Amino acid sequence: MFGIFKKKKTDIFSPVAGEVIGIDQVSDPVFSQKMMGEGFAVKPSNGEITAPVSGVVKSIFPTKHALIIETDNKVGLLLHIGIDTVALEGAGFQALVEAGQKVSAKEPILQVDLDLLKEKGKDDVVMVVFPEEKDIQLNVNLGNADRQTVAAVIE
Repeated sequence: MFGIFKKKKTDIFSPVAGEVIGIDQVSDPVFSQKMMGEGFAVKPSNGEITAPVSGVVKSIFPTKHALIIETDNKVGLLLHIGIDTVALEGAGFQALVEAGQKVSAKEPILQVDLDLLKEKGKDDVVMVVFPEEKDIQLNVNLGNADRQTVAAVIE
């Protein structure tokens, strides 16, 4: 009736070309056991990372392996590249945006040297999680994706 109880939907795009997998398939238990929140992951086929949503870059980790984006609907998401990649201290990562910058979905935001990650023995899986959203409903389409809609958040 007036849209008071109408739920909003935010489409989430794959941040990288590759295979979308459930967050429970990630090798790091902090992510796979959803201690960081609900989400999904992508096994990347290239190192161009794009914004999975439109919003504002709230912060970029100094090591550039992770960043936080807040959607226009005030949903915060963590984009985390690789497992234990913080140990690389930024090697292999190039930020293409900065904190406070508005980004559009599918806009390039990071470049990752996947060969370097492999050489250093690091898992290159890209994770999208929602650490602050306790009651989030996330519908994820698993399988191959090339920056297409892979999930929807129902708020």
